Amino acid sequence: MKDWKKNIYFILVEPQESGNIGASARALKNMGFDNLCLVRPPAQLSDEAAWFACNALDVLRSAAVFDSLNEALSDKSLVAGTTRRTGKRRGLFFPIEEGSRRIFETASQGNKVAVLFGRESRGLFNEEVEECGFLLTIPSSKEQPSLNISQAVLLTAYELSKTGFRPDPEVKPGVRFVDHESLTTLFGRITGALKLLEYIPRGNRNLEKKIMLNLKYFIGRAGITEWEARMLHGLCSQIERKTGEKNNAFSQNQNKKR
Repeated sequence: MKDWKKNIYFILVEPQESGNIGASARALKNMGFDNLCLVRPPAQLSDEAAWFACNALDVLRSAAVFDSLNEALSDKSLVAGTTRRTGKRRGLFFPIEEGSRRIFETASQGNKVAVLFGRESRGLFNEEVEECGFLLTIPSSKEQPSLNISQAVLLTAYELSKTGFRPDPEVKPGVRFVDHESLTTLFGRITGALKLLEYIPRGNRNLEKKIMLNLKYFIGRAGITEWEARMLHGLCSQIERKTGEKNNAFSQNQNKKR
């Protein structure tokens, strides 16, 4: 797909420094991207934002601003996070080269992809990491492992751009995935079905969270189609019928949508 870069959204979560926001806009334009998103940025950007943006004022001024991360992710089919902190509890990690390839393949098929960057001082919180299908890691010095947020944006955009420039990249035929909002609804449905089957022992919140996180990582890193989502909803419906119970939370959610 020719315009695959337009399907990638670089999301800065609660950035505090105006200069970093401006420098991130410049980094994106340097690499041919223009979708900058800000979650709860400073109420007023200082002149530094424009100074650091330099000739990328158009990217800076067109940045989408969101009150919450869920709002920013609602229509995205794949979510990737960036982090320097590793650990089994933080999900699936890919070196930036491999992660960029996966993002490129998804975006080039017409799906929207979000790439998250955390706060300057604290990065992404655990609950934000849990929204990601996988995490990207950038190799850096052990003595100074933390990158400036705009540097991380530039390196990620560069790796993505480099992936797209490879001669004759192998791209699978277009496959459209469901968005993040639909996935969130599906995960709630699956949780209810597993409880009805008593696969998740009643009251065992830790096990429930562990199982659902693993499912999120499994589905989130690959994406699922509308047909696959309907199939999983159908399985949940069959479980409800067989057990004679309903997932009340799902039913209430569907009624609200109507």
